[in-house]
Amino acid sequence: MASVFEDLRVLIAPGLHNSGPDHWQSRWQRLYPAFERVRQDDWEAPDLPRWSARVDELRQRGNDPRPTLIVAHSFGALATVHSVARNPDNVAGVLLVAPADPDKFKVAALLPRQALPVPSIMVGSTNDPWMAAPRAELWAQRWRSRFINGGALGHINAESGLGDWPEGLETLYFLAEQAHNSALSV
Repeated sequence: MASVFEDLRVLIAPGLHNSGPDHWQSRWQRLYPAFERVRQDDWEAPDLPRWSARVDELRQRGNDPRPTLIVAHSFGALATVHSVARNPDNVAGVLLVAPADPDKFKVAALLPRQALPVPSIMVGSTNDPWMAAPRAELWAQRWRSRFINGGALGHINAESGLGDWPEGLETLYFLAEQAHNSALSV
């Protein structure tokens, strides 16, 4: 599985509180040390323009020519969508896990209502307190994201007890394979 990631740059975009050490995003970074993490100035104050600017900043940092996959959780998913909708350059795809409800954060007007310009997969949960599954599916349809109903996983975070979340890694691997195959066909 790791070999497909060698041809890609993978960015982790956490949500509120920066996905602690037991969160699957942090565990994935330990499994794949080359994965880079978006850092926010204030993890307790979600601000879509600022958080999105940080996604932009990390995407544009360095001269890495490899296509980029972004793995985003919760409010980090909203920041990622905002960033990629404005400028999709060199983004091969996004994995949006348990996005926060844009209406709860009063940022819906800042997000696109049409297809994202890159391949995307959204994983939602039937009992996510931050966005009910029907709302997640609605946003996935708007963005033309493939929607995966993960079942009753809560907010798909450390409290969900997922460990390394192998099903999520398989989804990321699938997205990476798609990116890899489309890069080869160009």
